[in-house]
Amino acid sequence: MPHINVKLFTGRSEQDKKRLADRIALAVMNSIGASESSISVAIEDVDPDEWTEKVYDPEIAGSPSLIYKKPGYERF
Repeated sequence: MPHINVKLFTGRSEQDKKRLADRIALAVMNSIGASESSISVAIEDVDPDEWTEKVYDPEIAGSPSLIYKKPGYERF
């Protein structure tokens, strides 16, 4: 039962978020063979001024063993 949580800078439209969620679900189905009904995708808006504090430090720098695709920056 994969659940994917995506954090994005604020400002994306609901249509953009829905399209992203649909494409992520498709990628998960194709990559690991999960059924569509088993996949959930959450999208959370994060203010750019809070990115380092709320996302980078705790989730990227703070959990390096969980990161399979590293960002091309060290801190925002």
